[in-house]
Amino acid sequence: MSVRKLKPITPGQRFRVVNGFDAITTDKPEKSLIAPHKKSGGRNSQGKMTMRYIGGGHKKKYRIIDFKRNKTGIPAEVKSIEYDPNRTAFIALLNYQDGEKRYIVAQNGLQVGQTVVSGENVAPEIGNAMPLSQIPLGTIISCLELRPGQGAIMARSAGAFAQLMARDGKFATIKLPSGEIRLILVTCMATIGVVSNSDHQLLVSGKAGRTRWLGRRPRTRPVVMNPVDHPMGGGEGRASGGHPRSRKGIPAKGYRTRSKKNPTNKYIVERRKK
Repeated sequence: MSVRKLKPITPGQRFRVVNGFDAITTDKPEKSLIAPHKKSGGRNSQGKMTMRYIGGGHKKKYRIIDFKRNKTGIPAEVKSIEYDPNRTAFIALLNYQDGEKRYIVAQNGLQVGQTVVSGENVAPEIGNAMPLSQIPLGTIISCLELRPGQGAIMARSAGAFAQLMARDGKFATIKLPSGEIRLILVTCMATIGVVSNSDHQLLVSGKAGRTRWLGRRPRTRPVVMNPVDHPMGGGEGRASGGHPRSRKGIPAKGYRTRSKKNPTNKYIVERRKK
């Protein structure tokens, strides 16, 4: 894992920092595991814009990822580590012994030729998926389920990881990437290791056009809007905009929007850090 700083031969390259892609082993995806990926441009079924600042971007194909890791007890060889335009992490192509191929989110240190397996009675090694009940305490984990059989929904982005803190009865105590400490059922699956491409946070795009390639349109700051368009707009001259809040008037920067009646509040041991 490394990053490269380019020579400033153009204004767009002056501050640009790019990924070294050392871990990537091929640039051609597995044809049987790709699907069309249509863009909405922020429009709903009536063609009305419901999400602003979305549109354009490079054409992509979706890679079908196995988040459930429900092919238990069958070893698989890591065939390649690949780039995925739909996520910040890299993905790994697995060849199972029965001939099936699947993509998974790759972990740091996963090598081509390595064997990974999912199930209950497997070794807690990088890339292996197992229930929280079988993972040793203190282990660094990622691609974590919130409900059994749901598939991984937490700690999936580049460089993300959680930690298994304790177990008590049918619940395990997990420290999540946000800093929140939460109870999760021990029957939920998790993958051993940190998600790959941890240098992603060091990248610098270098120019506005590169953001357009990602499908993001220019964003207008609320402070420069008129009062009719945003609560922070208006005023003579350059007004500060008042208290930070959303377009609908909900305060930002510290205001808690989580419902006090949320039935899952009882599973949160400690709230995330501000």
